[in-house]
Amino acid sequence: MRIAMIGQKGIPGVYGGIERHVEELSLEMARLGHEVLVYARKWYTPENLKNYNGVKIIHTPTLRTKNLDAITSTFFATIHAVFQNPDVIHYHGVGPSLLSWIPRLLSPRTKVVCTIHCLDRYHQKWGFFARFMLRLGERAGCAFANQTISVSKTIQSYCLNEYHRLTNFIPNGVPKAPAVRNPAILDQWDIRPGKYLLMVSRLVRHKGAHYLIEAWQFARQQNPELLGDQKLVIVGDGSFTDDCVKQLREMARGDGSIVFTGWQSGQNLSELYADCGLFVHPSENEGLPITVLQAMSYGRPVLVSDIPEHKEVVLDSKFWFANANIVSLAGKIIELMQNKNLLEETGKSNRELAGARYDWRDIAMKTAQIYLATAR
Repeated sequence: MRIAMIGQKGIPGVYGGIERHVEELSLEMARLGHEVLVYARKWYTPENLKNYNGVKIIHTPTLRTKNLDAITSTFFATIHAVFQNPDVIHYHGVGPSLLSWIPRLLSPRTKVVCTIHCLDRYHQKWGFFARFMLRLGERAGCAFANQTISVSKTIQSYCLNEYHRLTNFIPNGVPKAPAVRNPAILDQWDIRPGKYLLMVSRLVRHKGAHYLIEAWQFARQQNPELLGDQKLVIVGDGSFTDDCVKQLREMARGDGSIVFTGWQSGQNLSELYADCGLFVHPSENEGLPITVLQAMSYGRPVLVSDIPEHKEVVLDSKFWFANANIVSLAGKIIELMQNKNLLEETGKSNRELAGARYDWRDIAMKTAQIYLATAR
């Protein structure tokens, strides 16, 4: 089959959950013998990269602003794709799904699949008009697609209740953690293995980094003997959210226990995951967070806000804190860091769970079955 992927910024996934999803899914599809076209924005994927491990990359122009970047790149990608005679056009995200009607009109033989990764209109960075358009994107992804995929059961239930569309539940996946380690990498940030808490995320307000910083500082004040030699490491940067990044850095000003690394990838990121004592994901709204799955694959214990999407993945309530509640988060940090045996045992079970339920090969096979059933 010939499959066009549209909506992602590009591959390889330097940052962004959708980008990592599309990268892994596309590579698995190529291994299964399908021809895969991935559309990329010129500012994200280098223009000289035309083929990535058997996946063809097509660069499209875009207007790089917060409100127009995704929709303009999706429009140009869609127009280009319909003339490539693909069997399937697969839109990723509710914003790009807004244009899923175009191939239904211009290329009726091409089947359309939309994956809803997250309910983006709840993200605080968007204004009223953007939220309105994202809601239309949800509706379009459910109404115009031949098949719609939800990455979490929470999103699946939402689509059924809100738009009366029964979607296919196929979760995000996670690759196996590499066996090669190099703890010396941590020296550049003056951190030590097992002596830091880790958050990996875009620095946008709904991801909750401000809750984590406040909770961390409060927890250290309450229990300096326990946390005095520990650090909080925040990996990531803004996405059209300079004000949020500035606020976070102001909150951490003068606090040597908080480390901002910026975006990291490859072995740097791998080592940061592998050596953290506790991974924390304080997000207020999610689809199915790949960073959480990634930490689990490295055998790390994971502390998450108690939103439904997190509770689908992290099954033990001892690792939930009340969403947006700084006191609850601080209390959980202290409670868990006092119980090293629990952290170690939970890390082992997390690794087993990630391998059993979120293997990319299985997820690609399920997605390929959707493609084949749709194209008949």
